[in-house]
Amino acid sequence: MDPCINGATSMPYPLEEDLEAAATAGFRHVEIWAGKLPPFLARHGLAGLRRALAERGLAVAALCPYGLRLFGRWEEGLEAVRRGVEVAAAVGAPVLLVCPDAPEGAEAGPDAYARAGERARAYAEVAAGAGVTLAVDPLGGHPFVPGPAEALRLLEAAGHPALALMLDTFHYHKSRVPAEAVARVPGHLWRMVHVNDCPAGDPSALQDRDRLWPGEGVLPLAATLRTLAQAGYRGVASVEVFRPAYWELPPEEIARRAYRAAAAVLAEVGA
Repeated sequence: MDPCINGATSMPYPLEEDLEAAATAGFRHVEIWAGKLPPFLARHGLAGLRRALAERGLAVAALCPYGLRLFGRWEEGLEAVRRGVEVAAAVGAPVLLVCPDAPEGAEAGPDAYARAGERARAYAEVAAGAGVTLAVDPLGGHPFVPGPAEALRLLEAAGHPALALMLDTFHYHKSRVPAEAVARVPGHLWRMVHVNDCPAGDPSALQDRDRLWPGEGVLPLAATLRTLAQAGYRGVASVEVFRPAYWELPPEEIARRAYRAAAAVLAEVGA
């Protein structure tokens, strides 16, 4: 596994500064925060993004986050993902991270997963046409897809190879996902890992702003990453930390700290 940095970790800064800081810190992989793309593309275009990446020796591991709208006016979400997939394909990003919504009212019945699977398949067709995979991101405490078991149920209902799974150590902790549930996921389905830490306390009370640098909290990061490595995962370990106090640092310092933290955890894993 290689260290990677997610654009949320340096949220206040534009994509130009994200890329420069990441390369200076030693990263070879970045995750581009979707909200930073439109202003960058307005200034430089896709050719400018490709050039900025090439000049800094950076590869895009993923674009994120995009909504996987499976209920209500779901076609609007499909169009947003279509645009994201086009950018991902243009810059060689193999993965688009997607966060499912949840059914409400009449759609929240026993056939909710079947309906969601049909619509997820439509998203997957869009991604597959561009050679991109959609990695489902279970969110901590989510009412529909809080963990890998529910994500696997969605993938089974969709039945499409362009749908896969990602792991966020903070979200899995917040949803109280046991280690054995991670180990049960077929190794070929893992496409991305967000590695972050958090303090002790009731997991359900934790907020994104409570995240810490990897290795500074209570999460068993090395054990989790070792499980994924043993299952055959060879992707990146991407630091995604939404801590406002960290955002006050200069982007170069954010990237340096993120790199050191990720590299230390990976050294412990031996991956």
